[in-house]
Amino acid sequence: MSFKTAAGFTLLEVMITVVIVAILAAIAYPSYVEYVLRSNRSEGMALLNDVAARQERYYAQTSRYVTSTADSAKLGLARTTSSTGKYQLSIAGNGGGYTLTATPQGAQTRDTKCANLTLNAQGVKGKSGSSSSVDDCWR
Repeated sequence: MSFKTAAGFTLLEVMITVVIVAILAAIAYPSYVEYVLRSNRSEGMALLNDVAARQERYYAQTSRYVTSTADSAKLGLARTTSSTGKYQLSIAGNGGGYTLTATPQGAQTRDTKCANLTLNAQGVKGKSGSSSSVDDCWR
């Protein structure tokens, strides 16, 4: 009798392939998550920059800033969330200035590196997260 050679993969070959794929995934996934959070952060920055421009336009017309989120309609804002709802806007301040804060919502709350993004009337940018630098969050 003659035996034919079996074609296919051995269990050991399949397990080695699975281990290699798992190692690559373990390296790539955290980088991917960081990239997604950073790209979503641009939505919060855009919201803050848009509202700051509206604040300056309002100041040019009325000689005062909007200093409460409840009065955001005076700036022509239909809502106080970013376009896809990843950030919630809050406005604080007094007659001499304002501070805008973009608070992450939903899955974006995992962004502990930068967390809340802030922008004030003097153009000073800030963050409340654990990142070592504001520039890391505002790039």
